[in-house]
Amino acid sequence: MEYILFIHGNTDTQTKAADWEHFFELAGSSGMFQGGSEIGKRIQLGNKDVTDTTESIVGYMRFESDSVEAVKKLLDDHPVLKNGGTLELCELPQTA
Repeated sequence: MEYILFIHGNTDTQTKAADWEHFFELAGSSGMFQGGSEIGKRIQLGNKDVTDTTESIVGYMRFESDSVEAVKKLLDDHPVLKNGGTLELCELPQTA
């Protein structure tokens, strides 16, 4: 199963570069991490106004695993979680 993790920018304390380096080492060695990125400037297309997700979401990561529990366990060491912030883990359903 594939997952996308939305990273919110609502930490209680600032994350540290060393914490991110440690997490990326763990994620990389887990075999589940499939990449990600910070999220930059939003460009809205279409006629209907919607809430600007970039006001809250500052990045994303992708994971692949047969076990959501394994992904959640890895995320216990995520710098945003460790600093009081919010992560959203969503399944990416397989299409036929």
